[in-house]
Amino acid sequence: MSIKVLLVDDHTLFRSGIRLILQRNPEFEIVGEAADGLEGVKRAKQLKPDVVLMDLNMPGLSGLEAMQLIVEDVPTTAVLMLTVSEEAEDLSTALRNGARGYLLKNIEADYLTSAIKKAAAGEAVIAESMTGKLIMQFRSGQNLTPSTEKEKLTPRERETMVCLARGESNKEIARHLDVAESTVKIHVQNILKKLNLTSRVQIAVYAVEHGLDK
Repeated sequence: MSIKVLLVDDHTLFRSGIRLILQRNPEFEIVGEAADGLEGVKRAKQLKPDVVLMDLNMPGLSGLEAMQLIVEDVPTTAVLMLTVSEEAEDLSTALRNGARGYLLKNIEADYLTSAIKKAAAGEAVIAESMTGKLIMQFRSGQNLTPSTEKEKLTPRERETMVCLARGESNKEIARHLDVAESTVKIHVQNILKKLNLTSRVQIAVYAVEHGLDK
C-alpha cells in the first residue's frame, strides 16, 4: 500500500515542487494539501494520512501548534517538520511536543522520500546537520536526572534507549542486542509507558536530556 501524505505549507510553489517529487514515486499518495496550520489540522482529522509534511512558520496557527493538535487528535499520523529554520530551540521544541522528525528544506529529493518512509514506519528522522545542535542544546546547562530515573527501566530497556538515542531502527537495535525485532518493540513500548512518553523521538530526546544515552 502507498504511504498517504498531507502537505501543509503556506508557499504554493513549494507545495507544488514537493507534490511533483512524490507523485513520481508510486510508493506515495498525496491525499491533500493545506496552506495554513488550521486547515492542516482539519485536513489531517478528515484524511488521517500516514505522514504530514508540516512547515514551521505559517500565518495564523503555527506549524508547531498545528503539529501538537494533530499528534493529540490523530495519533496514528506521523508529523515531519519541513522548514528553513536551523534554530536548535525550534528543533527541540518540535521533538518534545511529538514531531516524528525535523527536516530542512534544502535536503535532496532522495533524502526526503527516504525520511517519509522511515517516519511512516515509526522511525525518528532528524536532518543530519541538526543532530549535533540537538545534543548540544540538551547537554548545555542541563542538570542530569539522578539514578532513580534509570531504576525505572530494566537493563535491556536502558540498552534499547541508548540505541534509540543513536537513531537506530528496530532492526538495527535487534541486531545490536542480539534479540528478536518483536522483543525490541516490546522494550520500546515499555519505555514509553514507564516514562510517560509518546514517541521514539521523545525517547531519544529524553535520553540525551537526562544523561541516559550512554
